[in-house]
Amino acid sequence: MSRSIADIRKDYMLHSLSEKDVAPNPIDQFTRWWDDALNSEIEEVNAMTLATVTAEGFPSARIVLLKGYTEEGFVFFTNYQSHKGKELAQNPRACLVFFWKALERQVRIEGVVAKISAEESESYFQSRPVGSRIGAWASPQSTVISGREVIENNVVELEKKYANTPIPRPEHWGGYMVKPVSIEYWQGRSSRLHDRILYTAQKDLSWKIERLAP
Repeated sequence: MSRSIADIRKDYMLHSLSEKDVAPNPIDQFTRWWDDALNSEIEEVNAMTLATVTAEGFPSARIVLLKGYTEEGFVFFTNYQSHKGKELAQNPRACLVFFWKALERQVRIEGVVAKISAEESESYFQSRPVGSRIGAWASPQSTVISGREVIENNVVELEKKYANTPIPRPEHWGGYMVKPVSIEYWQGRSSRLHDRILYTAQKDLSWKIERLAP
């Protein structure tokens, strides 16, 4: 007999999270949890949901990879002409969500988005594997194509073109930084009575720390 979807559940009991335990700065707290996640050897620990909003007001979400973070914000790379790129051009606000199931933890980041410098994008692009650099040219990301052979043919032609020459970064490809205005740390607890600690940016550049009901 197939299992009812409504019956699928897990009781979270690994950790707790208190206002007294968190760092005063949310980026420092992220580093604590990031290090825990790395040490837990979670596969693709940098995978995160990126949520944007379409011109019509519909939420739009997909998985992307975190490629760096600083006190200023969280960085990912993509095609500027993709759906998410066009949505961010129209509304430069986004939400990121990390879910580290092995640790029963979630981090939700809301913020404003801006492109990083061309120099930073160039540096990261040239560090990518050759196939990924070719791929950035080969795929007209998010556009309708007649079949996979379009991409495969593009790859063949580009491999010939750049066989003996450096692969330049496409102008339509680069990085974004999500600069947080709020960060929520969610720790799973038993009976769905989870711990939720919210940091909210203040005008004086400090962070307000509050507990949310689960």
